[in-house]
Amino acid sequence: MTQSATVHPRFAQALTARGLGHVEVRTFPDGTRTAADAAAAIGCELSQIVKSLVFTADGAPVLVLMDGASRVDVGLVRDALGGAAVGRADADTVRTATGYAIGGVPPFGHVTEMRVLADRGLLRHTAVWAAAGTPHSVFELAPTTLIEQAGGTLADVREGAA
Repeated sequence: MTQSATVHPRFAQALTARGLGHVEVRTFPDGTRTAADAAAAIGCELSQIVKSLVFTADGAPVLVLMDGASRVDVGLVRDALGGAAVGRADADTVRTATGYAIGGVPPFGHVTEMRVLADRGLLRHTAVWAAAGTPHSVFELAPTTLIEQAGGTLADVREGAA
């Protein structure tokens, strides 16, 4: 069941600042914390869910946008970043860098500017869904628009892309 959302204030500001105030944010009471939960709630393919994953590269946060059916290849992320030491960020680093908790991290509207890599596989769809600042809210955009708004650089960073 979906309902009209009370949008996370920071994310609502990010939508408005980007001229996306018309984008509908949908809320699912049972949650959309995982990609599988989100796909089931929305009724879309798992690969249409955008995971916003925070890594650290030489100590700095980096956001990787990945489809919900794939896993990130850390080696490919390292290569895309020019050989940085890359690792998965812990929950405190994610919250500090983005202002959101894991499970609700949107692709933009963060408290910290960071480099963004977007896996090229997201472009296989005409529409994708991403978290809207809470583990219960999502929004839909064309993948090209989402990547552009996130300031993302296209890269092949999913497992098996090499």
